[in-house]
Amino acid sequence: MTRIRTALAALAGFVLVAAPAATAQATAGTPASPNPATSGSAAAPGASAIPEHALVGYLHSSFANGSGYVRMADVPAEWDVIDLAFAEPTSPTSGQLEFTRCQAAECPDVESDEEFLAGIRAKQAEGKKVLLSVGGANGQVRLETAAARDAFVASASEIIDRWGLDGLDVDFEGHSLELAPGDTDLKNPKTPVVVNLIDALRALNDRYGADFVLTMAPETFFVQVGYQHYGGGTGADPRAGAYLPVIDALRADLDLLHVQNYNSGPVMGLDDQYHTMGTADFHVAMIDMLLTGFPLAGNPDNAFAPLAPEQVAIGLPAANPAGNGFTPVPEVHKALDCLRAGTNCGPYQPHGTYPNLRGLMAWSINWDVYHDNEFAKSHDAYTS
Repeated sequence: MTRIRTALAALAGFVLVAAPAATAQATAGTPASPNPATSGSAAAPGASAIPEHALVGYLHSSFANGSGYVRMADVPAEWDVIDLAFAEPTSPTSGQLEFTRCQAAECPDVESDEEFLAGIRAKQAEGKKVLLSVGGANGQVRLETAAARDAFVASASEIIDRWGLDGLDVDFEGHSLELAPGDTDLKNPKTPVVVNLIDALRALNDRYGADFVLTMAPETFFVQVGYQHYGGGTGADPRAGAYLPVIDALRADLDLLHVQNYNSGPVMGLDDQYHTMGTADFHVAMIDMLLTGFPLAGNPDNAFAPLAPEQVAIGLPAANPAGNGFTPVPEVHKALDCLRAGTNCGPYQPHGTYPNLRGLMAWSINWDVYHDNEFAKSHDAYTS
C-alpha cells in the first residue's frame, strides 16, 4: 500500500509500463474457463472467517503519514478486517521482518503496547479480524534464498504470536516480485522470489491451520496487466503479472484478494479496451477479470482461472490524499450494482453477476477517520 510520499512515483512508473506498447498483441477477452460465479461457486476455504460482505481497512500502526494516528481501540466499528501496516524487512533480501509500532515523536497519541494488545483483543471479541500486513511501498521483500524464506516464516510467526493476530496480508510492491527470463508457465514458476514466497505462505498456513486468514493486496500491474504481458525476457517489465503464480498457487488457501485499483496507469480489460482508474467502469473491468479468468499474454494454454467472488474485494483509496485514483461514493456504488446485480453498468459489461462479491478494501482507516469516516459511513450499509 503506497504511502503518500511515494504515490506519484509509483503512478509514473505504472503509466510507463502499462501503456500500450508498439509490439503488444491484442487478445480476445474470453474467459479462461467456465465462469461459476453466476450459478453459485464454492466459497473460499476460510471465507467464513470474514463477514459475508466486508469492509477491509489498513491501520497505520508504524507511522502517521500525515493523516494522524488512530488507536486500535478507536477504530470505527464498520471495519471488519483491520490490517496492521506494516511489517518490513531489515533489508530487502533478509526475509527478517520487524513490526515497529509508531513512535511518540511521530504519533503523539500512540497507546502503550499493553493498550494496543487490549485493543486487538477487544476487536477480535467483536468478530473483527486483525492481520499483519507485510511490505508496503517502502518495505521491499525479496525472498531470493531458502534462508530468506525461512527467516520470513519465523519472523512473521513471531510477530503474529506476539500480538495474537488472525493472519497475514501480503502487500508486496515495487521490486519485491518479478519473473526471470523464460519463466512463463503460470503453474510451474521458477523464479526464486516467487517460488520462495509461495513456499513461505504455505508454511504459515500449515503452521496455523484452517483459522489462518490469508489476504493479498497487489497492484494492478502485478495482476491484470498479465493479460497483455507476462513472464521475464518478453520485452516487457519482468514484474508484469508476477503476482499471478502466487495467487494461483495459494488459491485454495486465499481468503481475500483486494487488488489496489489505484496508483495505476490505464489497464486493458477483457474487452481489449484501456480503462482508467477513478471510475466505476475501471473497477468493473478489473474485478471481472479476476472472476472470469484470462489468458496470459494472449496464450489460451497459459491462463489464470477465475477466483470465487467470496475471495475478491475492490481496493480503493479512502480519500483523495490517500492515493491517485480516488473514486467518488456514487461511482463505487455503481460498480457494486453492476458487479453484483448487472444493473447500473457503464460501457464495460461483465461476464456474469457476482452477488457474493466480498466487499471493499480501503487505504486507509487513518485517512478515512481524517475525512470524517466518509468511506466507512457511505459504504458499510451498501456492501451489506
